[in-house]
Amino acid sequence: MSFDAGEAYEERVQRAISFAGQDHEFFVEAKARELLDLVRTHIGEPRELRALDVGCGVGLGDRFLAQEFSELHGTDVDPVSIEAARRRNPSVEYTLADERLPYPDGSFDVVFAAGVMHVIDPPSWPAFIAEAARVTRAGGLVAAFEHNPLNPLTRLAARRWYGGRLPALLGRRVLERLFRSNRLSVAETRYIVFFPWRSRILRAVEKRLRRLPLGAQFVVAGRKA
Repeated sequence: MSFDAGEAYEERVQRAISFAGQDHEFFVEAKARELLDLVRTHIGEPRELRALDVGCGVGLGDRFLAQEFSELHGTDVDPVSIEAARRRNPSVEYTLADERLPYPDGSFDVVFAAGVMHVIDPPSWPAFIAEAARVTRAGGLVAAFEHNPLNPLTRLAARRWYGGRLPALLGRRVLERLFRSNRLSVAETRYIVFFPWRSRILRAVEKRLRRLPLGAQFVVAGRKA
């Protein structure tokens, strides 16, 4: 899949989710907020930790995270996206990647990927998680956000993005198995984004619904042994 970086990408995503009545930034910010909460819950204060955004794209999520971590790095296989991310987030260190992440073993406290795995071929999923685990330190946290294939509106948005074709959306159990097979003990799985509106009350309600497979997306977080 190819697309123009920056604003063109955002415009395409916005068209795919326009039926939800909410801008794309709402969903990006929601994932950033959940990531920070998972980090605080399971390993500590983000400001003391080094983090890596795998498959960072044009850096949309990093604008909500750049000031939250001690260091934030991003990597992607697309050089055009990397350049767009650098312009958007000058305080983040971006590096071009290939199949192997360009970092030594155990380089980061937190490694995360937001909506990346469904755009790569399923046979490559194990290697993707293996690389994320490799560059995470012992005791560190790996988190992967994905679209919930059980949510009909999520499936609709995916079809609209891919021109009517539904991509291979992986479910929670598949992702949890991939984590466990790479020495990642599943610390928590959450379903997120139940309501497409900004409201403190609805956020509080969503926290009580995290185990229900109804949210638009889900996240699996695992600790490295």
